[in-house]
Amino acid sequence: MTPAIFGLSGLTLTAEERAFFAEADPAGYILFGRNIESREQVRALTDALRAIHGREQLLITIDQEGGRVVRMKPPVWPAYPAGALFDRLFDLAPASAIEAARANAEALGQDLHEVGITCTHAPVLDVSQHGAHDVIGDRAYGYEPLRVAAIGRAVLDGLARAGVVGTIKHMPGHGRSLVDTHKELPTVTASAEELESDIAPFKALADAPIAMTGHLVFTAWDPDHPATQSPYVIEQIIRGRIGFDGLLLTDDLDMEALSGTVPERAETAIKAGCDIALNCWGKLDDMAGICDQLGSMSAATAARHARALSAIRPPQPTAEQAELVAKRDAFFALLETAEARA
Repeated sequence: MTPAIFGLSGLTLTAEERAFFAEADPAGYILFGRNIESREQVRALTDALRAIHGREQLLITIDQEGGRVVRMKPPVWPAYPAGALFDRLFDLAPASAIEAARANAEALGQDLHEVGITCTHAPVLDVSQHGAHDVIGDRAYGYEPLRVAAIGRAVLDGLARAGVVGTIKHMPGHGRSLVDTHKELPTVTASAEELESDIAPFKALADAPIAMTGHLVFTAWDPDHPATQSPYVIEQIIRGRIGFDGLLLTDDLDMEALSGTVPERAETAIKAGCDIALNCWGKLDDMAGICDQLGSMSAATAARHARALSAIRPPQPTAEQAELVAKRDAFFALLETAEARA
């Protein structure tokens, strides 16, 4: 099995993609807006991916956070709020914020499960920082690490109830970035002591089965390599201080924060200690190059991949989607009332 997650070119698989994926046997797939049109179409697409491999348990992923980071959008699917709204509710009523986040995640997860998607790249556990770039912004659950962890745990729980596994991101923390990693490489100059608050939510949720790195340089840890490609950050910080032993994905390797060809970026990340290279854009030449550079996944990665798949369990719903959304919105109504009176 190739230690990579690959994207697809369109709404259906091409003959070339079918043949390539059958031979490459990637660790999983990621869907984007270009792959999504209707419920029936997405279900047919995920069924086609399963048919290639002849197995039901398959890592089919998506970036469906809520707010501005969603691939399945209205009017076909409901809109979901950004993380910052749960942070505001937490100021008013912490227990209500936790329950709202859990209900929201379960409702969102039901959308994914219905169309055969098994993993979303959420929750965002990056701790907000004043003055940082908006690349994280309202995607985050706030400025306080334990609050971020508590809301993040509720999101993982809600997704699991819907039969979907979450991804904690972006290790070891993206909240201090002053630039957008889609466009350039950020350098974080905070001290190791200051960075303890950034890694705190990840330590609290280190038992999550899947995590994603961030493309940032942390001068306190490794001034020469972004975290995704840093043996020190991955082994000493992510695997060591944070204690994460689950499946570690890179963030999208096509981002301009990284240099070199996409296959070279993948090879450097895997050699540094990442388990899975995430290549989102469905370009066959890049995907073939990644396969040539990486070969088969290691035994350690295979074991982590198997554990991640085993975390995708049948849904254990607590309510119908409409009830979950109504429960969430009732909490938000209390917040609106309180803020109107303030």
